[in-house]
Amino acid sequence: MSKFAPLKNDLILRAARGEKVERPPIWVMRQAGRYLPEYHVVKGANNFFVCCRDDELASTITIQPVDHYDGLIDAAIIFSDILVIPQAMGMVVDILDKIGPHFPEPLRIPEDLKKLSVDVDVKKELAWAFNSITATRKKLDGRVPLLGFCGGPWTLMVYMIEGGGTKLFRYAKTWLYMYPEATHELLQRITDVAIEFLAQQVVAGAQMLQVFESWAGELGPKEFQEFSLPYLIQIITGLRKRLLELGITEHIPVTCFPKGAMYSLDWLADTDYDVISLDWTIDPAEAIKIANGRVVLQGNLDPGIIYGSDEVISKKVEEMISGFGGGKQGYIVNLGHGTQPFMDPAKLGHFMKECHRFGSA
Repeated sequence: MSKFAPLKNDLILRAARGEKVERPPIWVMRQAGRYLPEYHVVKGANNFFVCCRDDELASTITIQPVDHYDGLIDAAIIFSDILVIPQAMGMVVDILDKIGPHFPEPLRIPEDLKKLSVDVDVKKELAWAFNSITATRKKLDGRVPLLGFCGGPWTLMVYMIEGGGTKLFRYAKTWLYMYPEATHELLQRITDVAIEFLAQQVVAGAQMLQVFESWAGELGPKEFQEFSLPYLIQIITGLRKRLLELGITEHIPVTCFPKGAMYSLDWLADTDYDVISLDWTIDPAEAIKIANGRVVLQGNLDPGIIYGSDEVISKKVEEMISGFGGGKQGYIVNLGHGTQPFMDPAKLGHFMKECHRFGSA
C-alpha cells in the first residue's frame, strides 16, 4: 500500500467503529458534482466518464466539496460511478446529457450473458479507478478519510438489463420471474467482481467503503431476501476475507445503503456491515430501536429539505440529530439519498453548519 500522510480527522472512522465521538461526522452522498459551480469549470466539455478516468480531474472534483465546505465535511468520496462494474464486465455504458446512463446493448435474454467477460481482470480493467483513489488520497494529505464504493448486485443488474434508468422495471422483473436461474448467475458474477473491486480500492488508498443498493426498494421483502440480501452478505464476508489475503489487517468500515427497503434494516444489522445508511422513509427512533446497537446508522434527511428555508432546514436537522439520540455514538450524518443538480450550495452549507451546531450540543 502506498505511503500516505497521517490522518488529521478520523471522526467518521471512529464513529463507524461505534466509538463515542465529540459530534456526529458529516458527509453527503453525491457531494462532488453538478450542484457546485466549480465542478462545471473543471469538467468543461469532458464526458462524465472521461472525468472519472482522468486521475487529475477525478481527484480535483473529489476534493472540491472538502474545499468548498472547509472544516464542515468529515470525508471525501471518490468521484466515480456505480456503473464501472458493468464496464469492467465488458458492457458499453454512456452517460447521456440530461438523460443519464445508457447501455446500447442491454442484456434482455439469458443468452445475452455470453456477451459478458468470463474472467474479469479487475486490476487491469479498473486500473484508472485505483489510480484516481491513490492520487486523491495523496492530494487530501490526511485532511479527511477517503471513501470508495460500488453498486449493489441487484441495482447493477437492473441497469444492465433495462439499459438505463427505469420507472417500470419491466425487463429486470421479467428476469426475476421468468429466468430466476440466469438472474442468480448474473448476480453472482456481479458480486464476484464487486468483492475484488472493493478490496483493490482499499489497496489503492480507500479508508472506508459503501455499497449502494439503490434499487432495493423495487423488491418486496421476500424478493429482497432472495435476490439482494444473499449477495450483499457475500460482498461483506468475501471482502473481509479478500482483504486479509491481500495483507490488510486494519479493519475497514463498510456501509450498506438499501434505498427504499428500510424493512431490511433488521436483517442487515445482523450482517458484518459496520454501518447501514437509511433513507428518509424511516423514523430515526424506530431505526435505533430495530438496530438495537448492532450497527451504526447513517442518514437520513430528505434531500428535498435542502430546497426549504434556512429555518426549516435548521428545524429538520435538530429533529434528525435529536431522533438519533444526539448522535454522539452510533451515528453518521448524511442525506437520505444524494444531492441534486439544482440545489443551492449555500443551503447545503447551512445544513452542514447546523449539523455541527446541533451535533456538538
